[in-house]
Amino acid sequence: MFDAIINHRIDCRGFEFDVTFADIEELNNMVCNSKDGRCVDISKISYAILPQISGRYNLLDSGSAMGRGNGPIFVSKHDTLPDYPKVAIPGEHTTANLLLKRLYPHIVDKTPILFSEIADAVINGEYDAGVLIHEGRFTYETKGLKLVSDLGIEWESRERVALPLGAIVIDNTLTKDVQQSFETLLRESVEYAMANPTVSRSFIKQHAQEMEESVIDSHISLFVNDYSISLGEEGHKAIKALLSVDCDHAAPPA
Repeated sequence: MFDAIINHRIDCRGFEFDVTFADIEELNNMVCNSKDGRCVDISKISYAILPQISGRYNLLDSGSAMGRGNGPIFVSKHDTLPDYPKVAIPGEHTTANLLLKRLYPHIVDKTPILFSEIADAVINGEYDAGVLIHEGRFTYETKGLKLVSDLGIEWESRERVALPLGAIVIDNTLTKDVQQSFETLLRESVEYAMANPTVSRSFIKQHAQEMEESVIDSHISLFVNDYSISLGEEGHKAIKALLSVDCDHAAPPA
């Protein structure tokens, strides 16, 4: 979604960016706290932390990872889990952890580790189970893991709405003109990526955890969709359902 901006495939309207790539939990922490004494102006976050940061950041209408059938998955190498399993999660502040908390409140022994290390940690017996995000949902079976639950499907079945996973937020101390200009730029970047799906392939492979073309294609098709262009009414309804709060205060900048 950011390829066209970072690689100047579209007119960036004079914006220049200092880009940092990081694990989603690290991004969450960078937004919740200053890092090295400076704040993050624009960032991807987990929707789970939106209420916590809404006083300092505005949710952008474009750039969200939201949809159906694209949620985190709960996996194990065992056929039956103990009543109180030891579970690896991809971060305390992630939407994955929020879903696990909502759907399996009895699970309290949870350890945050880097998302790309969870599958191997479960296979090696360090944990009874783990919650996989990103490419993990496409590769767990080849690693010998079994599906305990598709947390996204469970959530959608219960709430009858799409699942909000990741969002893009912008510092609300930036001027309205800057916020609106970047909002437009981000939408154009997403639209460019969807219209030119092969152009960003080499850029994606530089940062992907899995190199298989089929995994990359499946990953993109699930997480980049119409909600990524604009949340719309249905998107905001899904956010409210997930957070169980009135999210009107986190609307796109006016």
